[in-house]
Amino acid sequence: MTISERIDTARRERRVLTRVSRAARRLDQAEREGALAQAPASQPLGVASQGFPAIDVSDGQAWPQKWVRNMNRRTRTLTVTVAGAAAVGLAAVAARPEVRQEARRAGQFARPLRRGAPLAPVPPWLPPGRVINLPGRGEVFVRDSGGIPAAPAVLLLHGFTVSADLNFFAAYALLAESYRVIAPDLRGHGRGMRSAEPFTLEDCADDAAALLGQLGAGQVIVVGYSMGGPVGLLLARRHPGTVAALVMQATALEARGTARQRLARRPLLSAFELSLRLGTGAGIADRVARQAIEEQPGLGRYRPWLAAELRRGLTPGLADAARAVDRYDARPWAGQLGLPAAILITTRDRIVRPSRQRELAEALHAQVIETDADHDLPLVNGEEYARLTRLAVDTAAAAAKLKIAT
Repeated sequence: MTISERIDTARRERRVLTRVSRAARRLDQAEREGALAQAPASQPLGVASQGFPAIDVSDGQAWPQKWVRNMNRRTRTLTVTVAGAAAVGLAAVAARPEVRQEARRAGQFARPLRRGAPLAPVPPWLPPGRVINLPGRGEVFVRDSGGIPAAPAVLLLHGFTVSADLNFFAAYALLAESYRVIAPDLRGHGRGMRSAEPFTLEDCADDAAALLGQLGAGQVIVVGYSMGGPVGLLLARRHPGTVAALVMQATALEARGTARQRLARRPLLSAFELSLRLGTGAGIADRVARQAIEEQPGLGRYRPWLAAELRRGLTPGLADAARAVDRYDARPWAGQLGLPAAILITTRDRIVRPSRQRELAEALHAQVIETDADHDLPLVNGEEYARLTRLAVDTAAAAAKLKIAT
């Protein structure tokens, strides 16, 4: 039996004994109040309603107190057992710094939330937003800076669970100085389209193509962060001539992995869907916002907006998006796109491993920019993310021989 199994078993036994002990204490209390004295000596006074067998107390008044003492002693013994097993587990954690760091992060994330006076969700600067009807497809919400005459357009495609604003708010202003910035909320995310059809990355790519046609944007530089990367690559593949250059960020060539890895992810996806359907996302959103502010205190004034935007994205339909990402595999065709590309690799990424990001860079023959950051870079270090995104976009634009407005 493993350490974790021993701990779980001891905890279950302790819970049972605690219930028994509580039932015994109720008997003791009843005795003191005279309830036992009124009952016939041969009649068992039971606690079957609590899930335990009836108990014979005909041998006198000392029995309940003795039973309580015995149960309490056994409970204390189990407490020591749990503590000892936990100590062994903690020793194992202490021997592995990376595990210790993850445990510390999990503990910090799970801290209770402090509820203060409600504040208005005032956002940072954002480009103008509007809802556009895509004939035959539905309505999409998009940010559109309007751009500078003759300046190339940059299409920003956000990651899983977030909106365009959450992913790119830190980079909007710097990009808008020289480019037309177009940032839609993908279907099932943020203010994006809600459809009864199952979520697919291909539909997201087709939505983007229809949107660009409605806006008359011409060829665009696609910036795809995490899940937005596959959408951008599919846009280039399914709609030739739409994309002038690619900027991939914290994303991979494929997400399928091995059959064993896919099997291991199934219960995680099911648990994720269950949590969304049970409405546990609000607490998660508030904790993510808190964690981001602790790492970047300047975000504190936007905390209500951050939490509101995070809550907006946690809908039950996201489970379908997770499954779509899980099936994604561009290995057979990504190398055939033949487009200028740059890639921003987050070298401490715990969600998309750097090795997988480098595989994509190799397939696209992309110019590589690396940063010592995790997957939450846009949120926790927005200024650096904006600088690197502008650098990557300028690099891709130059490779595509696009004229940049100055």
